[in-house]
Amino acid sequence: MSAPSRGALVATLTVGVIAIGVAGPLFRLASPTHPLIASATRLELAALLLAPLVFRGLRRGTLSWRAHGAEVLIAGLCYAVHFGAWVRSLELTSVAASTTIVCATPLAIAAWGLLTGRDRPTTRQLGAMTIASVGVGLIAWHDSGSGAAHALSGDLWAALGALAIAVYLVRVRAIGDALDVFAFSGAACAVGALMLHAAASLLNIPAALPSPQAAGALLLVALIPQLLGHGALTWALRHTSPTTVSLTTLGEPPAAIALGWLLLHEAVAPMTALGCALTLGAVAMSLRE
Repeated sequence: MSAPSRGALVATLTVGVIAIGVAGPLFRLASPTHPLIASATRLELAALLLAPLVFRGLRRGTLSWRAHGAEVLIAGLCYAVHFGAWVRSLELTSVAASTTIVCATPLAIAAWGLLTGRDRPTTRQLGAMTIASVGVGLIAWHDSGSGAAHALSGDLWAALGALAIAVYLVRVRAIGDALDVFAFSGAACAVGALMLHAAASLLNIPAALPSPQAAGALLLVALIPQLLGHGALTWALRHTSPTTVSLTTLGEPPAAIALGWLLLHEAVAPMTALGCALTLGAVAMSLRE
């Protein structure tokens, strides 16, 4: 398979980041849906939309349960933890703080690259990650000093979500170029939805959505951030490193903050804005390479 042009790769990453940026405000519009149900519904709808491609991949052999079954289960678990933790964090802290921290995956991926020697971050990327760490730290510092214990708890849930998606990116990268991106993503979404529904059932959480508005918001989440956004990022992993892809996702907060301000009238504290600005500067620094 021929490699895409640099312009095509940058365009795909840009579209992916913009698409995933609308997820936070849309999840807020789905309130008061329980985080487990909201996350499960997102993955469930995406799995249904991708089902034809999953069956096509199984028929053609580009997706095989024997070859990819374990990876699909791991990816599904990563999706379940990532979205379940992140949607929970959105209930506890601001869209700006939650979205910025959940995009801190490059820190975990950089540590993995340094330990394993594969896709090691460059000097410029390490510098960008240092700046991003300061930005995330400022957000957490503001939330910890705000007097609201739930805000810091929301930051921790978002950090768990970031760690889960870091594992997903590393595992998908390891599969190689033969991966049928959308078939794999559809299968992983189905597994993640089943896991989240099972967890909700064990906790006696009703599966019904609270309103038509919540259902519409979650359908949009499945179409735009999940199918378009995560599909684009998963495709990009076939042609560039997890560090590059994860650093690009640090561009998600501006879209989330802007939509949070426009749709939810959510103010952004100066310290949080500074933290977001630093993480965006880190993205620009990294992508210049």
